[in-house]
Amino acid sequence: MVTTFLNSVSLAAILGLVAIGLAVIFGVRGVINLAHGELFVLGAYSTVWFDGRGLSLWFGVVAAPFVVGAIGWALEVTVVRRLYTRPIDTLVATFGLSIIIREIIKLSFGKGSRNVPLPLSGQVDLLGTSYPQYRLFLTAASAVILGTVAWLAVRTDIGVKVRAVIQRRPMAEAMGIDGRRIDQGIFVMGAALAGLAGALMAPLITLNPEVGPTFLARSFLVVIIGGIGSVLPAIGSAIVIGLSEGLISSYIRPVYAQMLLFVVAIVVLCVRPTGLFRRGGEPS
Repeated sequence: MVTTFLNSVSLAAILGLVAIGLAVIFGVRGVINLAHGELFVLGAYSTVWFDGRGLSLWFGVVAAPFVVGAIGWALEVTVVRRLYTRPIDTLVATFGLSIIIREIIKLSFGKGSRNVPLPLSGQVDLLGTSYPQYRLFLTAASAVILGTVAWLAVRTDIGVKVRAVIQRRPMAEAMGIDGRRIDQGIFVMGAALAGLAGALMAPLITLNPEVGPTFLARSFLVVIIGGIGSVLPAIGSAIVIGLSEGLISSYIRPVYAQMLLFVVAIVVLCVRPTGLFRRGGEPS
């Protein structure tokens, strides 16, 4: 049970990294980024690329958010920016981008599965059980990053500007806030966090070009239950989803656990469309 709980905590931390970008991108511009799962996969495959050139896996983990963030910047500048006022077109465009990215990955790395070696292979005695060092590192690193993002959102001038644009864009821009720069920065940040999550998870999953939709679906669960356009609710919802999925999966088959969580998400959408962790129109 201790191992199941710790695994659930690590899953919650990763879901938080992936879902924050998805939630805030939608909050700022109303964009449902269906390519977000493929950005996660790009982060994972960046570790494969660096590892194949004899570089440390840690180098891939550090480089992944910069590589995927740069790709996110290119996507925002060339495609997404031109469609901000056309939400349906943005949905179709990002779906098309997800297919393109997936096929590029297949051409570059092949269709088969890959296993990325653990950079930390030792075990730690924790709460009466032996637990992998790498999972502890993943949980701790993700918690630090999530805490930093939450601090930026709540305690800094940048966070205030982002919340102002989410809540009242015309008024925020009238007060001198550069809405376009906020849009671009949020999209790049979301891509970078998704890439980092993919790099951190790469050694723990059977990696293939098709894993993106799985994490995209879980991220949507987090956003629906937590509330769209928010940082802190997304983190809280990721904790709930990660712990629930891990603990429920220890009693029933994982596929049934995920189905149950989707049912819960549908009920939340019907009963409380703003999410469980938001109050009315609260931006964060």
